Amino acid sequence: MKIITLHKPVNIDSLYNHLQQNVNPLFKKQKQSDIKFKIEKKGDTIEISEPAIYDDVLFSIAIKDRELHITRNEHYVDDVNSLTLESIMNSLFENISGNKGTDLVLEG
Repeated sequence: MKIITLHKPVNIDSLYNHLQQNVNPLFKKQKQSDIKFKIEKKGDTIEISEPAIYDDVLFSIAIKDRELHITRNEHYVDDVNSLTLESIMNSLFENISGNKGTDLVLEG
């Protein structure tokens, strides 16, 4: 699990909308690929998947206070699409957190 501290409070709906609007266009621009990730809000969690390529959810994101708790599927940690997606998400987390940015608290 990876834990990132946001220096601005963010709710699950605004994070979901931010990811929904930006992940696929940024991925297409960066990878020149037509892969479209499925971004779903399930209760207090956001799940990102691509069922046509991957058997399971790639990332699961939950907000706990000012922290994002991100679980990455262990089967795809070295997958180039998963790594690209993670890089894009990290930049989007910084964007939504405002001028104060983010801090990586835990990765493991």
